[in-house]
Amino acid sequence: MSSYFTDLAQQYIDGEWRPGTGSWDIIDFNPYDGEKLAAITIATVDEIDQAYRAAARAQKEWAAAGPFARRAVLEKVLRLVEEREQELTELIIAELGGTHLKAAFELHLAKEFLREAVALTLRAEDRILASPIPGKENRVYRVPVGVVGVISPFNFPFLLSLKSAAPALALGNAVVLKPHQDTPVAGGSAIAKLFEDAGLPAGVLNVVITDIAEIGDAFLEHPVPKVISFTGSDKIGRHVATICAQQFKRTVLELGGNSALVVLDDADIDYAVDAAVFSRYVHQGQVCMAANRVLVDRSVADEFTEKFVAKVRSLKAGDPRDPRTLIGPVINSSQAEAISGTVDQALAQGATALLRGRTTGNLVEPSVLTGVPADSDLLRQEVFGPVAFLIPFDGEEEAVRLVNDTPYGLSGAVHTGDVGRGVRFAQRVDTGMFHVNDGTVHDEPVVPFGGEKNSGVGRLNGETTLDAFTTLKWISVQHGRSEFPF
Repeated sequence: MSSYFTDLAQQYIDGEWRPGTGSWDIIDFNPYDGEKLAAITIATVDEIDQAYRAAARAQKEWAAAGPFARRAVLEKVLRLVEEREQELTELIIAELGGTHLKAAFELHLAKEFLREAVALTLRAEDRILASPIPGKENRVYRVPVGVVGVISPFNFPFLLSLKSAAPALALGNAVVLKPHQDTPVAGGSAIAKLFEDAGLPAGVLNVVITDIAEIGDAFLEHPVPKVISFTGSDKIGRHVATICAQQFKRTVLELGGNSALVVLDDADIDYAVDAAVFSRYVHQGQVCMAANRVLVDRSVADEFTEKFVAKVRSLKAGDPRDPRTLIGPVINSSQAEAISGTVDQALAQGATALLRGRTTGNLVEPSVLTGVPADSDLLRQEVFGPVAFLIPFDGEEEAVRLVNDTPYGLSGAVHTGDVGRGVRFAQRVDTGMFHVNDGTVHDEPVVPFGGEKNSGVGRLNGETTLDAFTTLKWISVQHGRSEFPF
């Protein structure tokens, strides 16, 4: 695994591994123990241009190679992920502070999405449509957009980089990938290495490791990319959308969430506790779909709360290299400070800590809070860390109102003994995704993934990926002669 941080701590542009030409380095740290993993000289605006130009040159030939050639490369990438799973697990643990459980979860999904990308190579179908004009043939071709720019986050960098890059490549596009500066290897260069070893032609996939402080909006403003796929916060997503709209670029924006898990009065309490604890604390709560808010009908609140707090207290926090650890470090010190600040703010507003976790370095132990004032902004924003807000409610109508009382609309869940009741509840919630009798954290290759309101624009996965990374071209053929009015 150490070779990832020595051999791959570079830019990957036009099939070449090379250092950036910036005047400073991104230092890649292990978030648990602070070990320096790598120093990567950043890419400049000039390297952004080189990467996009290389992608534009390579894309036409890659598209012309046809779907079966593209499928063969993606099948090889999948096999390489399977062969290198242990190394990739160690990479995720070292660079992200992910636990063994989290690494297995991320790599399982990554393989599922690669399988879907393999199938997607053969799914871009052309059509012939009827015409009211005699002798006219309307051909509608589904073609690659050209070059796609992908910006991935730090929480699931391997999965979420692949989730956009692999289908874009499968459909005949070229890609320039900019991973988050806290996860440059797992989210960037490790993926480039997989595709390189699978035989992807030079220039079709490029990885630039850099920082906004160096390149500004150059990644977004460059004339070559036709689509920008961004996963991250709604604040940055709003900026990405604004810049891209000015450039007439299409965007796919997978943004933050403030999901709620709802426990109705007829729920299986033990099962709901298990679902809620996983939904809030998986990967230290650094998940856009995490259940920030746990809403419980007042008639079952005492039982649920007692069992929920007991289960959270049992979660082992510590070294993510220990297979027994369920709570590892958050990604960096600023995140740790922000999470601790959130707890302090809630307590200052009158909340009660049923469980108050300690913060030691980047290790933030779980907290459970109740009694947060109903008008507190904390209940309407994303908390990207292991802090749960327990909120009692009186009846289903109040539950629906509370769930929707947020600017976000990504995911959510409801627990009930009546599936029909659960589906009716889900239909009243303003989210892109909602789950009955399950957790809030789910992603599957063939279902449309995305949010409403501030949680994003567009969808990924399955058929929706075709719309994200291809465009339609109408070519008509007139058999015989048209008649013109003059």
